[in-house]
Amino acid sequence: MEKRAYVPTIGLEIHAELKTTTKMFCDSANDSEEKTPNVNICPVCMAHPGTLPVINKGAVRHVLRVGVALGGTIADFTEFDRKNYFYPDIPKGYQISQYKYPLVTGGTLEGADITRVHLEEDTARSSHDKGNYSLIDFNRAGVPLMELVTEPVIKSAEHAGRFARELQLLLRYLGASDANMEKGEMRVEANVSVSATKKLGTKVEVKNLNSFRSVERAIEYETNRQIEVIESGGSVAQETRGWNEDKQETFSQRKKESSHDYRYFPDPDLPKLKLSEIAEFKKETLAQSIPELPWEKRKRYAEAYGIKNEDTEAFVRDVALARFFEETVARGDGKDFAKLASNYITSDLAGLAEGDINKTAITSETFARLIAMVAAGEISSRGAKDILAKMHKDGGDPKKIAEEKNILQRSDEGELIAVVEAIIVKHSDVVADYRNGKTSALQFLIGQAMKETRGAANPRTLKELFDRTLAG
Repeated sequence: MEKRAYVPTIGLEIHAELKTTTKMFCDSANDSEEKTPNVNICPVCMAHPGTLPVINKGAVRHVLRVGVALGGTIADFTEFDRKNYFYPDIPKGYQISQYKYPLVTGGTLEGADITRVHLEEDTARSSHDKGNYSLIDFNRAGVPLMELVTEPVIKSAEHAGRFARELQLLLRYLGASDANMEKGEMRVEANVSVSATKKLGTKVEVKNLNSFRSVERAIEYETNRQIEVIESGGSVAQETRGWNEDKQETFSQRKKESSHDYRYFPDPDLPKLKLSEIAEFKKETLAQSIPELPWEKRKRYAEAYGIKNEDTEAFVRDVALARFFEETVARGDGKDFAKLASNYITSDLAGLAEGDINKTAITSETFARLIAMVAAGEISSRGAKDILAKMHKDGGDPKKIAEEKNILQRSDEGELIAVVEAIIVKHSDVVADYRNGKTSALQFLIGQAMKETRGAANPRTLKELFDRTLAG
């Protein structure tokens, strides 16, 4: 019997804590670095009787700018709803979220269609490692939380990982969120189903994936698990599952809730918003605040500099490194200079700086001078690396360092012709091989000349001299 081909269908729900000074509906500090429990709290975010929430305008603006960047539709009318469920990390017994009227609908990212982007409040943080009881830190309760939901159009774990990475990058470019997954500032949930027909299979939600690797591995595992269930004659249950990082497998948590289980209804304490009547929320105004986006930078780098894709990606993902690169090439001339600078930055300099370009004594100005020296043949690649190491530690001018280390390449033909002639005499057998058609013999001769000059000779000059002398 022919084995059936199963196709996975994946939709993502991604939460990101927004960078605001205060929480979503009160003036308690929004500080993800706070280590002391329960200090950034107030009667509003602790749901004391008689308190009233107030909408954080900055959080709304963050989500709207994300919507503009994604090419989504900004809502004209929006409102907040109460999502009712009980859990100890929800002080009010409900979460303020958005249901029927989200801030943003539609849009695309990394080839996947977006369903909606809405705004809600985060929950408190529970810990269960102090014995047979739990502790709750309410510092996070009420922090502005953006939720982005995709259409079920993602077909592989790899695509899901790429989407999540690109969203993290977008949020950082916009200054909306640091989206650090290790700190819980960005959490991914994957809705996974498999089917051997055009009809969608039963959806299983895998929650709280806190690394890109976990996103990809959990989807791979869940896809294979569902296929095995179907192939063994069983049926996939619609449920919520967790991800066990140690065992590298998903596990059942609870039956999947439907939206009606939460009894959504408009929050009576918060005003409904007519966004078109708020000047700073008009799409044209928001669009003017959008910086160059990651995909726009990739295109510009390809056209302006012609550097390798992996180099471009390094610059796209590290804004400080990209700034250093652009300041460097602004002092050079043409694509060849840019390619040379890119090679040295992404390999040698990034390694010396251990991934943080701000931790080097090298400036873009002195680095550009070094690249110009390499391009002009004044120093060898080996010499450039030695100079870089010295500049990284102590700063300084590359020309002076080269002179101090005596590694400036000699290009004077009158000075080098004697070396070339001596090598030809000393290695007459290799010269004979070259003249008999063994072209690789020339590299040996050049190497011997470099050795004779202790690497100080310009190899291009040597090649020209050998070519002319051996042709005579």
